[in-house]
Amino acid sequence: MDLAACVYVETRGFPRSEIFALTTQMRRAAVSIASNIAEGSQRLSDAEFARFVAYARGSAAELSTQLTISRDVGLMSGEASTVLLHDVERVRMMLQRLHLRLSADR
Repeated sequence: MDLAACVYVETRGFPRSEIFALTTQMRRAAVSIASNIAEGSQRLSDAEFARFVAYARGSAAELSTQLTISRDVGLMSGEASTVLLHDVERVRMMLQRLHLRLSADR
């Protein structure tokens, strides 16, 4: 959820012309990470939870790509994108470990 909040803060500075493009896509992907974890945690089995963790990992990959594009087209500073990309990678690694644990318990 902290990552999603950081993405919201950073994208506030994007031009209005991006509101229906990268701004929305990045916010949606960041929120999707946390939402999939929350939804999966309430499922009845580890297998179902693992499926939602996999969805969250996919959203993290989307966000990473969108951050890189934002940096490359000049919407975001290199410093800001580096910090957020590091945060996404940290979340991705946590999701990977959770997914492995949930899958091993089957």
